[in-house]
Parts: sequence; C-alpha cells; structure tokens
Amino acid sequence: MPFIPHTEEEVREMLATIDVDSIDILFDEIPRELRVEALDGIPSPLSEMEVTRLMSERAERDQVALNFIGAGAYEHHIPAAVWQIATRGEFYTAYTPYQPEASQGTLQIIYEYQSMMTELTAMDVSNASLYDGASALAEAVLMAVRTNRKAGSRKILMPRTVHPAYRDTVRTLTAPQDIECVEVPFNTRTGRVDPETLDRWANKGAVALVIPQPNYFGVLEEVDALTDWTARNGILAIGLVNPLSLGLLRPPGEWADNGVDIACGDGQPLGSPLSSGGPYFGFLCTRQNMVRQMPGRLVGRAIDADGKPGFVLTLQAREQHIRRSRATSNICTNQGLLVTAATIHMALLGPDGLERVARACYENTHELARGLLEIDSVSPLFGGEYFHEAALKIDRPVEALLESLAEDGILGGHPLTADYPELPDGLLVCATETKTRADLDRMVDATNQILRDRYTRSA
Repeated sequence: MPFIPHTEEEVREMLATIDVDSIDILFDEIPRELRVEALDGIPSPLSEMEVTRLMSERAERDQVALNFIGAGAYEHHIPAAVWQIATRGEFYTAYTPYQPEASQGTLQIIYEYQSMMTELTAMDVSNASLYDGASALAEAVLMAVRTNRKAGSRKILMPRTVHPAYRDTVRTLTAPQDIECVEVPFNTRTGRVDPETLDRWANKGAVALVIPQPNYFGVLEEVDALTDWTARNGILAIGLVNPLSLGLLRPPGEWADNGVDIACGDGQPLGSPLSSGGPYFGFLCTRQNMVRQMPGRLVGRAIDADGKPGFVLTLQAREQHIRRSRATSNICTNQGLLVTAATIHMALLGPDGLERVARACYENTHELARGLLEIDSVSPLFGGEYFHEAALKIDRPVEALLESLAEDGILGGHPLTADYPELPDGLLVCATETKTRADLDRMVDATNQILRDRYTRSA
C-alpha cells in the first residue's frame, strides 16, 4: 500500500475539529528532551523517482557476506513456495480472526499450526504464537507464577546459559510484578548447568526452573536430570527450545519421566528470514491442566448447529478483554503471517525434512569446529556436546579477528565478552544447512591466514 500523506488543508481541518491550534501543541505532553528534531540520513523531500534511485543506491551498499553468526537468529534455506503461498491475499494479514464466519481459512491454518507445534514439542496444547522467543519465555514465567499463586512465591531459577537478551526481556517484563529471577551459574568446563548445584535452591520457594536446549552456547544441557530435579522438588519445568533442533533432539514433552510443564522458544528457524532482526514469532505449549493459564490466542475445532465442523477462537475467558485482574496476559494478538509461513514450512518439510535440515546443521557446525580447532590459536571453550552453535576460545583478540574476517566478506561469529566477562576469549560460531564444504573451508582458511599473518608479523 503506498504512503499517501494528508494535505495541509486536511491537517488544519482535523486540528480544528479537536480544537487544537498546531501539531506541536497536540504533542506537547511529550517532554522536549524525548523529541527527535531531525533524523540522520533522511534527506529533504524528494520525488518518487528520486526516492527510488536513492534507496537503490543505499541498498547497493549492503554486501552479501558469508554468515557464521547464530546466537539466537539463524540463517536457513526457506523454500520459495513458503512465502509464495503465505503472501496470497487469503493469508496476508496478522489481524486476529475474531469473526469465525468470515475467517475460517485463517482460523484453520492457526489450528494446523497449533497441531504441528504440539506434535513437535510432544506437549498437549499450543497457543497461536507470541511476539518472539524472549517474550514467550517471559510469558511462560508469568504463567508459572500464576499457576503457583497459592504458594505465594515469585522466584524463578534462570540459568546463565539462557540467551542474555531473553534474560533481560524476562527481567524487564516481570520485575514490576515483583518476580525475582535468580541466575543459576554454569560449569565453565562443560558449558552447561550442573544438576547437583541446584540443590542449594531446593525448598527455597522457587516456582520454576528454565531449561534451555540447546543453551546459548549451543551446548546440550542434561535435560533429563534437570527435569527430574524440578519434579522431585515440586516446581515447574520450563523448556526453552530451538524448534528446528527438535527434528533431531528429544522434544521437551518427553524429557525425564513426565516431560516439562511449559515449552517455549522462538519460531524464526521455521520459515522466517533473518530480516535484520525481525519480525519473528514466539511459540508456547503446555499441558492440558494448565491451558487456562496460557497467554495469547488459542483456536479450537467446533461443531455448528448443523453438525458441521468449524474453527473458532476459544477459551477467551482467559484473555485481556475480560476483567483485567483475571486476564492471563496483555498479549492481544498473534504473529499471524509468520505463523502461516511456519505452518507451510513445516508442512513442506515434514518430519523427515525437519530431521534432514537439523542433521545438516549439526554436521556442518561440527565440521566447521573441527577445521578451526586445527589452528594453533583456537581451542574448545567447553567440553559438552553441542548442536548448531560451537563455543571456541581464541588465543588472540576476538574483535580484531572478526574485523579482519569482515574485510574478507565473512561474518565470523559472535563474541561472548560483552555478555560473559568471564569468557574474554569466547567466540560463538554457527553453520546451518546453508553452508557448503567450500564455505566452511573459506572460513577456516581465512581465520588461519589472519591469525598466522597478523600475529606472526607482530611477533
């Protein structure tokens, strides 16, 4: 849809209608220091043709680099059919389908999405998505506290192996409700949480434990032992998972004897392009006995007065448009278009395709790590098994290495120093199914040459 601005006359008419003299007065309640007077890089008004040329020139500055960064957002091949179908007029909306008589197509595809997610996670119920993985985890935490309201505790055990941005988001959204996130340390040798260290929080009023799989370092946690610990201590288990990894790893609903209570994560690996950081979508699944505490939309299958099957939004007594104190969250919509793409993506891949992609990610990352570890200055940061992210220790300044790789058109990984000061030499590298043997060799050769040339000369 083109942008059609209002004319000055129309603006004057609108201001006169609400008895306001100017746009500045309309927004005068915004403090002066918060207003932005000018935006860098925005030119004076241009014609449409000039704007088109300007944007083309700026787009040409972007270079397609060889990407080995993961750290929560992953480069995957998306079959062309996914977005060809998702952008059809019938699907091209994120609007919540309140009217079942006019929204059967959208409702059905959300129902299919929910069915696929419950099968993928081995849980009973899925909602129709949340904003992203971080907000999904925050909602899972709020859900856990609500479920244990009678216990009166508001303490969550949050391992430091959870994505740092997710931890920040959870703290931001839950601190106003006096929920305490207790950070659980990780073993610096294995890169994962030691189940035996959790005993210090036994009988200390914790409501739930978050279990990331794989964790932020790509390392696989001992999920059975961690889930067992939550069951023994009467607290809830929240599984934070990469949905693509479930093509290869056991789903959270099957961890230990009874599985986790809540499973959540980011759905970006299922058909959403990186797009410079979003939009993505979050997913959240749970057990049947906790469904009334689940946030977000939920589509159910019903029978009409004539006995014909149909689809409707259901269990709306939990939602935000009822009495506020009884709502389960302020989530008021779903990421409909991205969920549509994910549903099509999963349908095209099927279980075998999902496993094939997950295995390719696993094998490519291990092959990349093996090549890099042959370089003298590179060693493994942890000893645990990992999925499609490898944590390495670089015996040279990591930032300088990444800058040199970038000059060669390679995005060589994500440094850990900012989020983990205790890991100043840490680097995360990721190789998904999109990487060929030639890509992996190029990364290894470039890293080897930079480390050898730069530091041999300086020595």
